[in-house]
Amino acid sequence: MIDSPRDPVSGVDADALKRAMRTLPAAVAVVTAGVGDDRTGATVTSVASFSMAPPTMMVSLNRSSSTWLAVQRYGHFCINVLRDDQQAVADRFAGRGGLRGMHRYGEDVWAPLATGALALEGALAAIDCELEEAFERHSHALLLGRVSAITLGSGAALLYGDGRYGTFAGPLP
Repeated sequence: MIDSPRDPVSGVDADALKRAMRTLPAAVAVVTAGVGDDRTGATVTSVASFSMAPPTMMVSLNRSSSTWLAVQRYGHFCINVLRDDQQAVADRFAGRGGLRGMHRYGEDVWAPLATGALALEGALAAIDCELEEAFERHSHALLLGRVSAITLGSGAALLYGDGRYGTFAGPLP
């Protein structure tokens, strides 16, 4: 076994933590930010509701990502929850294929919501947020966004776990 990086303070094996987190399947979303030629986005699984009163979402972004820089510049982001047939969108925004910035949007149909961030037509949900607060810690920023608009679609959610995409085997009760 190859030695993996350890946190100097806790001594925790970073690769072991990555392997542990891969056992936790999560919905796949694309976070979009920016406008015009200065738009970008990233594929994430670290999304959750934070509060219903007022409606607030949280998402974690890598601080070295162009998406985090666009969120800082424009003060908005849209969480696009993907359907199980939108894996190609997830791959593009994850950087597979080498596309960057506005080129990740491809031929899909995108429309601005209340903040100006783009929502993917046909996504399970698009949750448009105004950046309320960001906490920068270590490699990531935890964003809190006040919900400005929501669009809802239909279908099954695209999930990611154990290094691969999937969906629920059957309908939810």
